[in-house]
Amino acid sequence: MEHQPLNLDELVKRLGRDRRTVEKLVNRGQIPGRKVGGQWQFHPREITHWLEQEMREYNDSELQKVEESQTASTVDTEVPVSSLLRLETVQVPLEARTKRSVLESLVEVAGRTWNIWSPADVLKAVQEREQVMSTGFDNGVAIPHPRNPVPDALGESVIAFGRTFSGIPFGAPRRKLSDLFFLVLCLDSQTHLHALARLGRMLQLPNFVDQLREAYDNQTAYDVICDADKKIA
Repeated sequence: MEHQPLNLDELVKRLGRDRRTVEKLVNRGQIPGRKVGGQWQFHPREITHWLEQEMREYNDSELQKVEESQTASTVDTEVPVSSLLRLETVQVPLEARTKRSVLESLVEVAGRTWNIWSPADVLKAVQEREQVMSTGFDNGVAIPHPRNPVPDALGESVIAFGRTFSGIPFGAPRRKLSDLFFLVLCLDSQTHLHALARLGRMLQLPNFVDQLREAYDNQTAYDVICDADKKIA
């Protein structure tokens, strides 16, 4: 359960990392936790937030370990991104010129599946996450998502993709502009982290980002994303 604290053994399993490495990070205060009765306890949401930020700097093998430790029954583990993405949740071009309009448009695109029960709540959750720290990367990609799962606002987990034909300020490092956007909306933290890890691996594939920028319609962009997902499987 999201609200039940994890012990050290459960944390090791959740992270998919060597116990000694995890213990070292915990004792150095690099992983959020607290001692209760002499035993370490870790709040699942704090761990999710911490891991989400750490993953931005992970290499492929580190992201693969996250995937393997976050296996969720709601996705196809062979192609987790493709199993949450549909052709109708891809929009090229995405008609937006500001950060807010990008988020509004992506929520609308995701809603084509009829799985967005409360668009206003989803948009608010995504905007609040962006206020904490931008989800933009310096390669022009951004992966907006809620800080915590929003199961009451969703029917099923869904990913939407949009590409603007010109870059917009999205808060990426070094003021880089963003033009490729993956909206990730999940019912639970495991699905969320699994999807983020796979997207991170896909973004490290040679030419993937360039191919997305060369895709000038929905079908081509959808095919590029699905092909990249399969290459990693």
